[in-house]
Amino acid sequence: MANYGEQLISKIVDDNDIGALIRYSITESDFATDVEKRGVRFVLQHADANKGQAPSYATLVGEIDGFTYIPAVTDSYEFLAKRLKDASGKRLFAEWFESGEISQKFTEKSAEDFGNYLREVSDRITMGTQVRVLNFKTLDTLRHEFRAEYEKRKDGRSFKLWKTPFESLNAEIGGLYSGDIYGVMAESGRGKSYLIACLVDELLRQGAKVLVKSYELKAYLWLSRLLSIITAREGALDHDELAQKVGIPNKAILSGQLDGEIETYFLSVVDALNEYYPGALYLQAKGDRDLTRTLADLDRELQQNPEIDVCVIDPFYGLSDIYGSNVNKTAGGAAEQAARKFEQIIGANDVVGIFAIQASSTEKSDADDEGRRELKLPRRDQVKTTKAVLEIATNLFAFDAVDGNGRIGVEKGRNGGEGFAIDLLALMDYGVLRELPKGTEAAAQFVSNF
Repeated sequence: MANYGEQLISKIVDDNDIGALIRYSITESDFATDVEKRGVRFVLQHADANKGQAPSYATLVGEIDGFTYIPAVTDSYEFLAKRLKDASGKRLFAEWFESGEISQKFTEKSAEDFGNYLREVSDRITMGTQVRVLNFKTLDTLRHEFRAEYEKRKDGRSFKLWKTPFESLNAEIGGLYSGDIYGVMAESGRGKSYLIACLVDELLRQGAKVLVKSYELKAYLWLSRLLSIITAREGALDHDELAQKVGIPNKAILSGQLDGEIETYFLSVVDALNEYYPGALYLQAKGDRDLTRTLADLDRELQQNPEIDVCVIDPFYGLSDIYGSNVNKTAGGAAEQAARKFEQIIGANDVVGIFAIQASSTEKSDADDEGRRELKLPRRDQVKTTKAVLEIATNLFAFDAVDGNGRIGVEKGRNGGEGFAIDLLALMDYGVLRELPKGTEAAAQFVSNF
């Protein structure tokens, strides 16, 4: 049987190419025998002490008892590395099977958790024993690929662009692009889930197919908000004090306190809900048996349902991965790994990713002379869970609402818009979250009110 470990070390010594170990991610643990492990360890130590130079074959054989030097190895580094990694992976699988851990986990875990455990360990071993070779592209290749991608984008074939409910925000950031991630940040109880419901309503109106994982709101509560938003868009009721068209109050829907014509109208909207939107909603809500909590589940669901255009996670820390295995053993390590994995899943499935995250209140809210709290957008440094989830966002929207007034700002803008903010009319119990009128529109409204 070929000894690929000794062949590889011999070739490195002959070529004086210590970099081969780095290029192919080869570590001491990939070698099978103690002799090979001592051999590669000595080669690396020699290089550290001698300005990166490998030892001669004579020095190597003289220092490492039992090492068999193989001269003039003609096989490529890639071939030898793949054989070495393949053998290493099989040893790891064999050790796993023989350890008794699988039987123990089978007894302890549910079928779903056991399946996830098998996938996670298998993926870790597989990823650790792959030979990944970087192939760089030249400008000559890139110019052709860039031109082809530009033509696709020009024709709307490469990505999808979805609009938010706010025209000024769309003008500033363009909209929501497939493959990108958008975060909604607010302090506790300040309306981030309501803002997300408004975004979902607008996306459904454009024909998007939207998957929502609502970890804090049950289905009835989530849909009651959506129905308030729908009826507000339809102009169901008049708000006499503000001369505004509003929707059916959310609190009345929650308490079941609708009467007469309003209840009849409301139930007709509910009956027609499936046909109301051009798009489609896939809702997994708190308390649902089918609500999944792992990123592996999310990846599987998106791959099984390639028609999905948008994925919403509310809130991000509802994912069990946030508090899972911390491979790097660093503070917030599991949350950071989850953020990077979420970014990978959104990109690979080419969907819009939207998440909500809570900002911690670091100081007492300002109030006016009458004790009313003032609007105040949260900052990135108020997010404590992990900074990685902020880094993966193309845009991070800060949001606040109080006493009928709201504001949304771009706290982070990868493609511009950072620092931009718009003021909103925020009658959220009535389904209203819209831009305040400006210019001639505002003047016309002011005249009509008097």
